[in-house]
Amino acid sequence: MFHRAAAAAYRGIWAAFRRQKTTSAQYVAARHRDNTFEKLMDGYKNLIPVLSVQDMILASPEHSIPLPFLASPEAIRLLRLRRGPAHFLRSFPAVFSLRPHPTTSLPVLVHLTPAASRLAQQISGTAPLAVERITRLLCLSLSRSLALRDLIRVSHELGFPHDFVDSVIARNPTLFSLSSNPNEPNTHLVSLACPAPAVVPAVDSWRLRMLADHADKEPDIHFGFSQIFPPGMRLTKGYRTRLKAWQHLPYPSPYDTPPSAVGRKSALEKRAVAIAHEFLSLTVEKMVEVEKFSHFRKSFCIELNVRDLFLDHPGIFYLSAKGRRHTVFLREAYSRGCLIESNPMYEARMKLLHLVLMRKRGAFADSGQNMPDS
Repeated sequence: MFHRAAAAAYRGIWAAFRRQKTTSAQYVAARHRDNTFEKLMDGYKNLIPVLSVQDMILASPEHSIPLPFLASPEAIRLLRLRRGPAHFLRSFPAVFSLRPHPTTSLPVLVHLTPAASRLAQQISGTAPLAVERITRLLCLSLSRSLALRDLIRVSHELGFPHDFVDSVIARNPTLFSLSSNPNEPNTHLVSLACPAPAVVPAVDSWRLRMLADHADKEPDIHFGFSQIFPPGMRLTKGYRTRLKAWQHLPYPSPYDTPPSAVGRKSALEKRAVAIAHEFLSLTVEKMVEVEKFSHFRKSFCIELNVRDLFLDHPGIFYLSAKGRRHTVFLREAYSRGCLIESNPMYEARMKLLHLVLMRKRGAFADSGQNMPDS
């Protein structure tokens, strides 16, 4: 009887969130814009490729890379460069310096400026933090294992050291195991080498705080999520009613093995929201590219289109399409375009973002280098 009533209620709730447009592109275009996040992404769209090049430089034993390396098709595709690597590097002289190779017959080398190099030491993640976050990600997976390449894709967002495979996974054999992927040749799996620890989702902390101040609203909070809608977004009375009913829908914890009843669309969708919420809570800046998160769909047993999932819940997530990429933010983590609970890595990245936004204005004040013309 309860399941029939819940299913009937959910059919009405899903009508509030279901996709209204015929294509995903139209659905993205029709979303309610939040100018605060859009302005933030204006800077981030340049910071993201800058961090990728920085990681390449730090991974090199000489802390430099040859300029032609960035001209390879793979690098151009990764960095999404429109006008080539040389133009890109010269656009940020406060971050990168180009120096002739000591042997003139070899190509120009790309280095970090002294200012960017100092920040890079602060931006690089720590092993203890990486251990905790990798453990949590593995616990989110039903098989307690993830493809190594997927972890590498999000290493920047999760604040892993650039050498985390050696410094974190290999050095903690009692926690993690690295093995060949039997389903895909030349790929590896990272698995938990110990029983899954008890893990508390980040949303539970919000619920405890809310219950402390609003004990009378326990039914609204027990299975609910923080809802912060974009400025100017009008919510009808019917929408608010359906949203309140959705907040009351039970679902399994993202860290628990879902019961067989999770096949119901209501539980599938709410559990997917919980997993995405938890994943974003683990990131340094509470944001990630939708494409990168999509690589975890199978491991996390998410059977829904994740882009539509983010758009269906504008009070929890915000999706930006700036910089030729779709990026999703966790709304509750931000206030006026800044992270509410700051951390040293985030602060260092904000300082690097300042260097990026400087472009060529006062670029050489702290760099100590002159950039060659060719």
